[in-house]
Amino acid sequence: MTLQNFIEQTIRFFPDIAGEKEKHIEEYGEMLATIFFEESIMPRVIDLLMTDTEYEKLRDIFYYFEDVSINADENLDNIFSITILEMLGNDRDILEIAKKYMGPETSKKQRQADIDLGRSVS
Repeated sequence: MTLQNFIEQTIRFFPDIAGEKEKHIEEYGEMLATIFFEESIMPRVIDLLMTDTEYEKLRDIFYYFEDVSINADENLDNIFSITILEMLGNDRDILEIAKKYMGPETSKKQRQADIDLGRSVS
């Protein structure tokens, strides 16, 4: 699984970010995945987790995250870990909600992202 696959699937979950993708590329001259993930994808995921009412959508997103955690190529794996998984750990309340939806590999990698940042983990 590649970075391009991830972006295309994420647009399926959040169709409104297709326009943001184009603006991003126009602004930066290329796709800077870490910035795009942090500014466009994760705010939407975190909003969904904060309300925790769209169970099926969250389940589908985290099912996909589990697939990414298992099948990503090295580039996507690195970017996924330093953006998506690190951002989930920025707020313990959000992380606790996310854990309800995470698969075992996503959970393991998120915990490792916290360790890599020097965060305490439980």
